[in-house]
Parts: sequence; structure tokens; C-alpha cells
Amino acid sequence: MILSAIAVIVAAPIDTQGKLFHGVARLYSRTVLKFCGIKLRVEGLDRVDMSRSHIYVSNHASQFDIPAVIAGIPDQIRIVYKKELEKVPFFGWGLKLPKVYIGVDRGGGQEALQSLDAAAEKIRNGASVLLFAEGTRSPDGRLQQFKRGAFNLAVKAGVPVVPLTINGSYSILSKNSLRLRPGTITLILDGPITPPSRNGKETEMELRDRVHAAIESHYVNQS
Repeated sequence: MILSAIAVIVAAPIDTQGKLFHGVARLYSRTVLKFCGIKLRVEGLDRVDMSRSHIYVSNHASQFDIPAVIAGIPDQIRIVYKKELEKVPFFGWGLKLPKVYIGVDRGGGQEALQSLDAAAEKIRNGASVLLFAEGTRSPDGRLQQFKRGAFNLAVKAGVPVVPLTINGSYSILSKNSLRLRPGTITLILDGPITPPSRNGKETEMELRDRVHAAIESHYVNQS
């Protein structure tokens, strides 16, 4: 992790598109999965045009979800992360300094609105991003209710949403556990959903319900 963070920090001035950053992230993710004895299966890649920008909206059950998505989906995916992670030495610096991934202030108020607007602008300019709609990792392996934030951003950006189901990661490393169990993570991509052109809470909730239903249809209860 330290070596990867140093590499992207040093390369940040010339890596303006973030391609080197993403390449390092993919190599790091594949190495972590292999080292931990985790196999990866991906279904539905043919449903998504990787030449377009998308918002991948997923469930979240384990710390291995992000490495699995970065390693398994051949798209220039950017992570939307909470800004407080920037305070973590090396890891946080590697997130912040290249300005590739998107930090969002989750504390509310004007700063939170500005960070969402900045994220939406980056997506409109060509970035694909990953959002975890539950907001945090599932505590029990069950699919949780989806929060509104991911869909507020999707409507602001006006780009298609790809429902992404992650199965198997909770059994490998659950929340609040240090016990690692080698196994298989399966990623299932649904066809993109185009957000309605109108804005507002009702539009966001409608999109949320459609994405939740798509993920739920593939989700395997891991509790």
C-alpha cells in the first residue's frame, strides 16, 4: 500500500487523466486478491458499453469490495470516498493528491453540496465512478436499505446508472471481523438505467428503488 501510494503521488503532476493511477490501483487490487486466496468471477460485462461514462451503484459488505471491482471491471472507475479518509497517512494521501478519486463531505451543509456538485462535474467530463448505496458495509450480510445520496449524484450528473451486485465478499471478511476466509467474489452487472431528466426527491427515490430491485434480484443473502 505504501509503495503504491508513493508511486501515484510522485506521478500525479504528469498523470492528469488518472490512467497511471488506475493502472497501479488495478495491479494492487489483483495482488491483494491473489495473496489472500480470493477468486473473482464477473458476469454481465456484455451489458455495459465501457467506452461511455457510468455510475456503478453497488451493495457493500466487505473491505474486499473495492479491490474486487477495480480488478474485475475493465473500466476507468473512480471511487467516491468520504473526505475524512484523506487524514490517513499514505493511504489518504494517495487518494487526495492525484485528484483522481472523488472526495465527498458527508457532514451536510454547504460543503457537502459543493462536493456533490464537483463530483457530478467530474462524471459529466468522462469519469465512471463507484458508489455504495448502503453508505457503509452491511453489518450482517443482508442487503440494507439504500440511501439517497448516490441517486442525488446520479441525477445531477445525468449519466446512466449500472446496478452492480457483489456476492461472496461478506463470507470472506465481514464487518468488525479480522478473520479472513479465502473464497470467491462474484460481480454481476445489470444493464444501465438512464436517470429521468427531471430533478427532485421523487425522481431520486424512483431511481433508488429501480436500482435496489435490480441488485436484490441477484443478491445472495450471506448472513
